[in-house]
Amino acid sequence: MRSDSIVEAIGNTPLVELPTFSPKPGVRVFAKLEGHNPTGSVKDRIARAMVRKAQAEGALSPEKTLLEPTSGNTGVSLAMIAARLGYRFTAVMPDNVGPERTELLRAFGAEVVYSPGAEGTNGAIALARRMADDAPGRYTMLYQYGNEANPAAHYETTGPEIVADLPEVTHFVAGLGTGGTLMGAGRRLKEHNPAVKVIAAAPEPDDRIQGLRSLEEGFVPPILDLSRLDARMMVSAKESFNLAAALLHQEGVFAGVSSGAVLAAALRAGRRLDSANIVCLFADGGWKYLSTRLWTRSYEELGAEVEGKVWW
Repeated sequence: MRSDSIVEAIGNTPLVELPTFSPKPGVRVFAKLEGHNPTGSVKDRIARAMVRKAQAEGALSPEKTLLEPTSGNTGVSLAMIAARLGYRFTAVMPDNVGPERTELLRAFGAEVVYSPGAEGTNGAIALARRMADDAPGRYTMLYQYGNEANPAAHYETTGPEIVADLPEVTHFVAGLGTGGTLMGAGRRLKEHNPAVKVIAAAPEPDDRIQGLRSLEEGFVPPILDLSRLDARMMVSAKESFNLAAALLHQEGVFAGVSSGAVLAAALRAGRRLDSANIVCLFADGGWKYLSTRLWTRSYEELGAEVEGKVWW
């Protein structure tokens, strides 16, 4: 598909079936592969939408620096778009994120400011807010957690793409991060068919899964309306890691760690159904996690269990 620029190439990602993960003959599982976006994640969609909104509102100028707290993917997306459009960008993220994200951010010319890793993304949010408050007029913080352009991007792009590719969709499963994907795509899918169930995959309270948020930590993103979710399923980090490895070895799908959590939630839902078309949104590819040696280590440790597909 031809695009006028890399920014215009965002979206229209593949939807592929995962037949080896079908828990029973009438339940089909599909993956929306957001790793096929230009910087390798679903966050390209919201980065473009938030920048366009800020431009329309006159909040951006060459004198101002874009500022955003992030666990990595949104930062990389904004870094690419800022570089393409001629803006400066500073990412604030926990100091325990993988080195691939830091290298990508710097490759795009972004400044990286670290917050304490033990504080997770909540610490990055707090630090970014202090930076903005301490330097009035210097920064424009897009704030993905409270920016309505975030769910709007998914309502306008992700949801319609799923409807076009799989009109028979019955369930939509995505990771709980900012909440934008669940709110925006979920609303569009329910307009298509009110019976569609929207399911959030979240980490167990004391677990950390890159890109996902436990609401038990006390921060609920302003754009997230829990009443619009049909279910919220808790997934352990171990299960997420193991299923991310199994995705590669069973289906050839090289997806990030949060995709394992999403698949785990989808399989739990599928076990209870006789027929369904479940769409899992895989937020990113595995490239930004290579330094963890997740796939090789998990496969060696699990051995025959992975080959035997013992996941449900």
